[in-house]
Amino acid sequence: MNADTKCSLSSESEYVELAVEVFSMLADASRVRIILALRDAELSVNHLADIVDKSPAAVSQHLAKLRLARIVLARQEGTKVFYRLANEHARQLVADAIFQAQHSLSNDPAHHRGEHPAPEDTR
Repeated sequence: MNADTKCSLSSESEYVELAVEVFSMLADASRVRIILALRDAELSVNHLADIVDKSPAAVSQHLAKLRLARIVLARQEGTKVFYRLANEHARQLVADAIFQAQHSLSNDPAHHRGEHPAPEDTR
């Protein structure tokens, strides 16, 4: 069994359609900002709303979608709900997308010059 088959990375992978759904879920700037905010910490809805400059109600709607997609997990403490990333893959996926965006603007992007961490350093 080769690595592509073992990891389901072949073009015939049964996960291709699900991967497309993940990309669709991340095709929103507010959701990407929420994931970036949750990279290193568990945060409340209100704190996330302040960080991404959106209303708590709007952030809650985005978080509900991310939760349904199993990208974030919620924990309730009293009347507050705290969110964290479900695993390291969303963090890595968003970091790689940001770095790819840098490549589209520069042949010498900041992450290659050491000005921002490389994707493997975002964990």
